[in-house]
Formats: sequence, structure tokens, C-alpha cells
Amino acid sequence: MKLLENIDSPADVRKLSRTQLTPLAHELRSYLLDSVSKTGGHLSSNLGTVELTVALHYVFNTPHDRIVWDVGHQTYSHKILTGRRERMNTLRQLGGISGFPKRDESEYDTFGTAHSSTSISAALGMAQAAKIKGEHRHAIAVIGDGSMTAGMAFEALNNAGVQEDVNLLVILNDNDMSISPPVGALNRYLARLMSGQFYAAAKNVGKSVLPGPVLELAKRLEEHAKGMVVPATMFEEFGFNYIGPIDGHDLESLIPTLQNIKHLKGPQFLHVVTKKGQGYKLAEADPVLYHGPGKFNPAEGFKPAVASGKMSYTEVFGNWLCDMAAADKRLVGITPAMREGSGMVGFEQKFPDRYFDVGIAEQHAVTFGAGLACEGLKPVVAIYSTFLQRGYDQLIHDVALQNLDVTFALDRAGLVGADGATHAGNYDMAYLRCIPNMVVMAASDENECRQMLTTGYQYQGPAAIRYPRGAGAGVAIKPELTTIEIGKGEIRRRGQKIAILAFGSMVAPALAAGETLDATVVNMRFVKPLDVELVKRMAAEHDYLVTVEEGCIMGGAGAAVAEALAAEGIVKPLQMLGLPDKFIDHGDPAKLLASVGLDGAGITASIKQRHAAAEPRLVVNNG
Repeated sequence: MKLLENIDSPADVRKLSRTQLTPLAHELRSYLLDSVSKTGGHLSSNLGTVELTVALHYVFNTPHDRIVWDVGHQTYSHKILTGRRERMNTLRQLGGISGFPKRDESEYDTFGTAHSSTSISAALGMAQAAKIKGEHRHAIAVIGDGSMTAGMAFEALNNAGVQEDVNLLVILNDNDMSISPPVGALNRYLARLMSGQFYAAAKNVGKSVLPGPVLELAKRLEEHAKGMVVPATMFEEFGFNYIGPIDGHDLESLIPTLQNIKHLKGPQFLHVVTKKGQGYKLAEADPVLYHGPGKFNPAEGFKPAVASGKMSYTEVFGNWLCDMAAADKRLVGITPAMREGSGMVGFEQKFPDRYFDVGIAEQHAVTFGAGLACEGLKPVVAIYSTFLQRGYDQLIHDVALQNLDVTFALDRAGLVGADGATHAGNYDMAYLRCIPNMVVMAASDENECRQMLTTGYQYQGPAAIRYPRGAGAGVAIKPELTTIEIGKGEIRRRGQKIAILAFGSMVAPALAAGETLDATVVNMRFVKPLDVELVKRMAAEHDYLVTVEEGCIMGGAGAAVAEALAAEGIVKPLQMLGLPDKFIDHGDPAKLLASVGLDGAGITASIKQRHAAAEPRLVVNNG
């Protein structure tokens, strides 16, 4: 690591000779592999962007020139070269550095990009700002081919292509890499663009962005090659000057190409071809396995953890989906590019004609489901809570307003751990319960999750079932496809004076607190419709009410209880516990919950502090 250990900023990279850059890239890739193997994190995507990262920081004057990475999980090399090498051992850990670009972490992280397909819009905004302010700087969007499947990327291309005097460079990192297998017409288009004689002829065009006869020869070669496939590339039709494709692992192609592009005016589009997992044979052979591995020995490779015996909620959903599909031929499953993450691999294998991966296109996924529902089918949209935010207008306008029969399986509800605030599902209870016609459920264990999925599916209208990331409590799952009564909670423990109304994942820690406090504990089950009769009963029988939810307090399930009490004219002390009004960083999920008082001990302490002060004679069982 003789070169890398002396790199504390991109300015140090720019001091190196061209001949030193390839050895630097080798050192960087080795360091990256060693580092991620010790912490866990995204690997395949980062191994593929080593040379591109070196080239960008070598050619452009960062941070004066802005680089926006999309999706941001391909930025580990960028972090290492921008002064965070010694902190890589804290990656994605509580108090450590983020696995994504983060503006308050480094001036080189120009834009936070943990959700995909935002880079072109952001970079165009930066380029326009430079123009308005009279500053000469470049704005570069590095976008993965998976991120190009989202409509937002094309909205930005459409806007940028008519702005001829902005210094905008879009780099398509074409590595055939998305978490699930890449899908759609764009993927086929890129494959065709790189095929046969066209790729062989065009891959070196970037080197020929030169004046004089060489440029004319290159243009003729390029047009001749393009004519074998399509009259002009799609990106040129958007108004970009298209260059490529070029080998994204060849610094002798990358650097002169980028240097020449720096002197061109108007929106530029560079098509770079890279290999996911580059330089680590195991990751090259199975890039999906190495997309986000845990800790492992690089010499032996990553071995997924042996099942603990407890089924994950994602597995519960995947099994339910197959069982329900076998029972009802109307069921169709939809995922926005998260086949593995949402547990749909088995469903795709068993029911390929009813499985639809629409790419990273959450808005389309929701409205596509609405269209299916219009024709009498029963769509199930499997989507992370944080990603349903991206389809919110469609959820309201296209599904709920028309009261269409679409079921939403919301994985990763609540805190998610190492991925941090960008991926946490903290807001779904608040943003869903305000929508007319919606039914919103929160599962407290694996079997209840299966029952709720069946209930939501059988409900003739839009329904959402939220469940957390990771394994459940180990509750036995009944194979039957049974439902529960809509809008009805259940009392799980009877106590005195205090009633804890718990939602979803908070039932277990609430029960622990209930034992200490001798409190009544209710599994509310439904955020909407709320079991108002049960709330009224608890208010009549207890001195204090406490709500607990793994979601934002503002507008959440506790707020629903407060609204119900107010509507009934009931005045009763009410304490609302949940996620505070701030973004919660990455870290171990259990530690994060404890840090905001949502473990058993924290719930107990909050209740004792509040109600012991209000009622000194409150009997607390410390046994």
C-alpha cells in the first residue's frame, strides 16, 4: 500500500504520474476487499468502480467539480480517496461512516444518494447553479444502469438535453448490475448497443475526442458502427453528445477520454462498461451474493449465516405469497427491482407468468398494480416501506381514490440498522393512515404477519401490512390461510392502572415492560381502522394510557389514539412513545432501538419517569 497510504485527498492523487495510477488502483481494490470483509457492506458494486473513481478524481478538480454517485453504495473507493481511509473500519456502524454519500460527512459527498435515479437531476441543478453564479465548474452524475430504469432519470435527461450551455457530464456505469437481475427494454437496448461489431468498433471512440483529421475519422467510424445497430443512440436523441462505450477498467481509455470531455460544451454522455466484482473472482462469479455480504474471510469467500431456526418476516411473506398464489389464480406479484430483498425468488420460480419485476420504478409499480386490479386481478406489491414513499401520489390518486383492490407488503418497516436513515421505514404509519379507504396493519409476530397478509388480500380495497427487517420471535406459523377481524386488537396481558397500547414490533418489548410495571398490554394490530372501542375500554379501566410504535410519533399510531380519545370527549393522561422527530443514523438495530427508548427497559423507564411523577403512589413491580 505504498501509494495508497500517502493518499489523504484527491489532490494527492493528482500529484501522481499516469504510470502510478494503475498500481494505485490495484492497491485500492485490495484495500477495499480487505476492509469490507472485516465490516460487511456493499462489495460487488464497489469493486467495479475502482478505476472510474481514480480517473474522475485525477481528471476533475474535486470538490470544486461536483460528482454525484448513483446509487451511492458504489462510493467506497471514493470515500477511501477522500480522507476516510482510516475510518473504513467503522463503516455502517453506530458512530461510524455511512455506506452512502452524506453531505455532512465530507465536502466531497456533494449529494446524498441512497435512493436511486436522482443523480442526473441533482447534477443538472448544480450545473445550472454554477452558470447562474458565474462559476466555472463541472457537474458529473455517475449513474448505474439499474438506476437508469427509473422515470426520474429520464425526466432529468429530457430537461438537460435542451440546455446546451451547462457543464454536465452523465456517466452511465454499465455493469449489468442491479440487486435483482436487470430487466426491461433499456437493459436489452444496452446489451444490443454493446454487441458484436458495434462494441468492437466504438469502444475506443472516446480516445478520439480530438481536433483535426483524427476527429473526422473517429466520427465516420462511430457513425458507421452505430448504423449497424440503430441510426443514433437514444441518448443523442435526448440532446446529449454520446461517447462510448469504453472499458471502465482501462485507465488508458478512461483518463484521456475524460480529459477531452472536459473541454467540450453542453451536456455530455459517457457510456462506461465495467464488471461487477472486478478483481475478486468469487464476486465476479456471483455478484448478487457479494452485493452486500456480512463479514468474511476473502481467502474462503462469503458464507451466508446458518439459519437461526427463526424465520425472517421476508421469508414469511415469500412463503405466504406462494401459498396464496396456489389458492387463487388471480394473484399477481409485483416488485420494483427487489426480488431477493422482498423474498420473491420462490414465487418467480413457481409462478413465472404471474411475477413482474418492473425495475427501479416504484411509481410505475403502484399504478401497474392499479391497472391489474381494474381488470379483476389481485395484485400484491412487495415494496420496502422507504421505497413506497416514492410512489405516494400513485398510492393516493391511482389506488386509494378509486378504492382498488391492491395489497401492499411493506418490508423493512421501522429501523433497519446498517443502511441507516435513508432506508428506515419510519413514516409509513403516518403517511398511510391519513389516506381514505386504506387499511393499515402492523404485525407483532410471524404467524400474525401471515394472518394479516391474508386479511389484507381478502379485503376488497387497498391494504398495507407492515413488518420489520430480520427474524421474528420464533412463533410457530400455522399453515392455514386464515384472517383476523378488521379493526380489532387483542389484550395480551392484564394489569393495573397503566394500559400500554402497542403496535407491531413493539408488542414484545411492551410485554416486557408490562411485566415490570404490572401494566395491561394490548396488541392493537390495526393502525387503521383503529379499534376505538378497545381504546375507550382501556381508558375507562385504567388511569394512564401509553402508546408504543416503531414509527414516527408525529402523525403516527399514537396520534391516531389521541385523535380517537378527543373525538369521544375522553380526557385521559396519554403518553406517546415512538421514534423522535429526527433522522436516526446507521448502527446495530437493537442498539438503535435502545438509544431511543424503544426496548423493554427504555419503555419501562419512560413510563416510570412520566407517571411516577404524576402519581407518587404508583406501584411498580421491580421484580
